[in-house]
Amino acid sequence: MIKIGTALFEAAEQLEREKGISKDVLVSSLCDALVAGYKKHIKDKDAENVEAILDETAGEIGVFRTKLVVNEVENPDLEISLEDAKEIDEDVELDDEVKIEVTPENFGRIAAQSAKQVITQRIREAERKMVLDEFMSKKGTLITGIVQRRDERNNVIVNIGKTDAVMPSREQLPGEYYKPGNRIRVFVLNVKETTRLPQVIVSQAHSEIVRELFELEVPEIEDGIVEIKSIAREAGYRTKLAVWSNDPSVDSVGACIGPRGSRIQTIVGELKNEKIDIVRFSPDPVEYIVNALSPARIVSVDILADDDTRKEAFVIVPDDQLSLAIGREGQNVRLAHRLTGWKIDIKSESQAAQMEKQAQREAVAAPVEESAVEETQASDEDVNDEIHQEIEEEFKEMVQEDSSETDDAAGEETEEFSEEAAEETQE
Repeated sequence: MIKIGTALFEAAEQLEREKGISKDVLVSSLCDALVAGYKKHIKDKDAENVEAILDETAGEIGVFRTKLVVNEVENPDLEISLEDAKEIDEDVELDDEVKIEVTPENFGRIAAQSAKQVITQRIREAERKMVLDEFMSKKGTLITGIVQRRDERNNVIVNIGKTDAVMPSREQLPGEYYKPGNRIRVFVLNVKETTRLPQVIVSQAHSEIVRELFELEVPEIEDGIVEIKSIAREAGYRTKLAVWSNDPSVDSVGACIGPRGSRIQTIVGELKNEKIDIVRFSPDPVEYIVNALSPARIVSVDILADDDTRKEAFVIVPDDQLSLAIGREGQNVRLAHRLTGWKIDIKSESQAAQMEKQAQREAVAAPVEESAVEETQASDEDVNDEIHQEIEEEFKEMVQEDSSETDDAAGEETEEFSEEAAEETQE
């Protein structure tokens, strides 16, 4: 047996406290390393029935080989005679198995070298699996991290406890300065398994971070009384949130705003003063579109198409509300489209009136154009009739001329025949 003392167990307990890796992982790693070292020492990698046993009480570890008790030994590596087995255990009988210590002398140095490599590898594997399991369960949730630095690809490295997460530039808030040491909330977007520690991808621009914040701040949402139906977000600028109350006595919008706006103010502060519009969801598409385009006033909404392939609506607003309804660079109507799923065409009252006048002019002009087409077609028919008549008359004249010429030729032939007949008679 090899004396290892209590230092190993103290190190295992410290590792468990700091990294959460169980002491059993370290002990099993040490035993496996000792077995690997023994097989290497005897130059037999396929040796069977070899195991390492750790005596925690005595602080010793050794290599043992299990052998079968037989009358005649044919394979010394796997079998032991009954006589030799009795020296180890007096109660042993034939066909029993006994454990024989085979720890080589001066095996401590070899065991230490093997143990170092195996233990290091096992600890890394255990840490990797632990981090993977932990953050896979946190995928799609909010966690708190500390900004570490920016890398050469402009990614922000965030420490989230047992590992560092990566926040790509596309998942960062536009114009936000991530100062090292600042504590921020991030959304766990994805967990990628790698050969080393798993890579955790986090975000502050994802729309689901808004949902998570509202679930944290609004008890009615967490309890299922108020439901978030849809979210449309342009990170760092504006978010529209459609909510619905499953309890008629609870105002969905008021619950999200909170007393004197306390709840919404907390969320806006967490999102770096991003503007949030809370919209009341409605199963009626007209009412839903009107709510989604708030704060603009709406005159009318006409549904142009509503099927599986197209959902289009035509919206008319007062002239002074057109820019508000469309929003800066089309942001308001763009978010309303993403929130509702409807393609929205917005026109002012004056624009709609002009379009209506133009449609009326086109409707009046249409019959005139049709009559002109009919007259043209009639005149074309008359011309065709005249041409047809002329062709018929010319054909008749040609037929008459041909018949007259035929008659003249027949007369001449008759006269010639008569003259020849007269001459023959005279002869």
